[in-house]
Amino acid sequence: MFENVNRISIIGGSGTGKTTLSDNLGKVLNMPVYHIDGIHHLANWEIRDKDERDKIILELIEEKRWIIDGTYRSTLKKRLEKSDLIIYLDYSSIAQVKGALGRFIKNHGKEKPEISGCKERMSLSFFFWVLHWRKNKRADVINAIEGIDKEKLLIFKNRFKLNKWYKSNFNQKINAK
Repeated sequence: MFENVNRISIIGGSGTGKTTLSDNLGKVLNMPVYHIDGIHHLANWEIRDKDERDKIILELIEEKRWIIDGTYRSTLKKRLEKSDLIIYLDYSSIAQVKGALGRFIKNHGKEKPEISGCKERMSLSFFFWVLHWRKNKRADVINAIEGIDKEKLLIFKNRFKLNKWYKSNFNQKINAK
């Protein structure tokens, strides 16, 4: 399945495990991994200029091989069009909150490897962002994948199904963060 896959987009809401999946796929497929959160944020959670961020992302998608995780809408359609494989983690709001809270509890105060200079944190506004992501942002993803070749799209509704797919393709467990 992966012999002709050189560009992978991993999309979904916060707390779905996009970073973990992309890091694991990067290791087993020997592909460079780019986290859009790490492009969007500078040290101490400073936000990079949106135009500069988008320029960096649009340059990255011209590379021959990559895994990019993130669902930032401004470049989403172009990333999906360039992708050989799109993995959409379409989890419930409860699963997203559980994932984000679990990550916070496990890594509170530790530097996020994918966002250099930023420590794991949880604010009330971020909690509500995660809680309402499906209601507020999911339609944008559905619109972006509309018209995309369904042969290159995998949609997982929960971690169990994703882990089963991953294990069947790579015969190993996904490392939980």
